[in-house]
Amino acid sequence: MISTPVRAMRILAIGDIHGCLTALDTLMAMVNPQPQDQIITLGDYVDRGPDSRGVINRLLEFHQRGQLVALRGNHEQMMLRARWGGGNELYHWLVCGGEDTLASYTETGQHRVINNVPTHHWHFLENICRDWWETASHFFVHANAYPNLPLNQQPERMLFWQKFRNPAPHCSGKTMVCGHTSQKSGQPINIGHAVCIDTWVYGDGWLTCLDVTTGRIWQANQKGEQQMAWIDDFETRSPRYRYNFR
Repeated sequence: MISTPVRAMRILAIGDIHGCLTALDTLMAMVNPQPQDQIITLGDYVDRGPDSRGVINRLLEFHQRGQLVALRGNHEQMMLRARWGGGNELYHWLVCGGEDTLASYTETGQHRVINNVPTHHWHFLENICRDWWETASHFFVHANAYPNLPLNQQPERMLFWQKFRNPAPHCSGKTMVCGHTSQKSGQPINIGHAVCIDTWVYGDGWLTCLDVTTGRIWQANQKGEQQMAWIDDFETRSPRYRYNFR
């Protein structure tokens, strides 16, 4: 009897999606997640792109399969504050992309109001999404982390808002994987101990998925285009950059 080899679990990190459902669906078709794979999304599911509602619905499907670890981004933070704070909090969110999010929840003849967002989507943002996640070798945050503080002591401004500017190695010795700082080149930043995979999908860039174990990268955009590479192709400590999409 010939046994079928068991494929190892992949840990798949996905950068900021920003309402770009076409890119997400194209990316997932490329990656072809298997039941044993774990998908870690780094936050910023809403705002700026055309279908925040569809993105959250798709993430809920992965959550229902038990595959998803969803982090909360600063745009989810703004959306939640807009819900409970109103006034200035609502205005701040709307000018930062919230108008696009409300449009995705608006049927013909409806006003663009925050009450159109269904209860199970609020539950996802408030109760299912996490502030950070870690494995034996990596940790995952939306934005950044202080190098000398454990993850459970990181302040909100660091986890959700701080830009990626050559961060120092973390005291845990683990590699940081983050988003938030959009790379207008469409290419990830890799400094060895830290990787940023927000590659500006809502602009002219790509949505990026990184297999943190093998270093394989998949990218897709809103046009349905696809490309693949390896994270070491973007290693900035080497004398020169090597971009080897294929």
